[in-house]
Amino acid sequence: MTEFSAEVIGTMLLILLGNGVVANVVLPNTKGNNGGWIVITTAWALAVFIGVVVAGPYSGAHLNPAVTIGLAIAGKFDWVKVPVFVAAQFAGAMIGAFLVWLIYKDHFKATDDSGLKLAPFSTDPAIKNPVSNLISEVVGTFVLVFVIFYFTNAEISSNGTPIGLGSVGAIPVAFLVWVIGLSLGGTTGYAINPARDLGPRIMHALLPIPQKGNSNWGYSWVPVFGPLLGAGIAAVLHLWLQG
Repeated sequence: MTEFSAEVIGTMLLILLGNGVVANVVLPNTKGNNGGWIVITTAWALAVFIGVVVAGPYSGAHLNPAVTIGLAIAGKFDWVKVPVFVAAQFAGAMIGAFLVWLIYKDHFKATDDSGLKLAPFSTDPAIKNPVSNLISEVVGTFVLVFVIFYFTNAEISSNGTPIGLGSVGAIPVAFLVWVIGLSLGGTTGYAINPARDLGPRIMHALLPIPQKGNSNWGYSWVPVFGPLLGAGIAAVLHLWLQG
């Protein structure tokens, strides 16, 4: 498996399982309808675990442009590879979103609320306030990227893989995403990943979902720039602390 295909497949699995649980919880007449926030955050954490286990040995399992760029800013990943990784992550996210729609197609049809039809694709703030929403995404992604640097004492191999990453090494990443969701995700739905939000949002706009409404493009910049800013701050702070 190449680095590109690993990022595509890993991100696809992440979105398939992560956005899939949102569809299962919010769409009507599913077995998991009204499962609640604990179900969503737990499944997202496990989705991260699955994606990291599959892609980790081949690409380092960034699965997130914010992680890729954060590693590059910190000097732990080659800037030349950044566009390839980001393209792979967006491709994987869009494929994963398409599969979620395909699986839950009947339930999307049975949904009258356009907001619920958008929820399995992209995030939306609980209270719309661009400044506060941006801060939430910045802080959440800062925690994600900053802590990732310390899971392996910041030891990153030449291909951007944390030293010792494997099935066991993926567990801390899953717990990290889980606690971010439980603690900080209530404001914006914790995108903390530009590809996770923008890729599926594009699919929402493209797919033939009856009475889907708009894709809330006015908010779409927040879960893109917030995570990138948070990752940049985490990388700079890490470099400063390392002296």
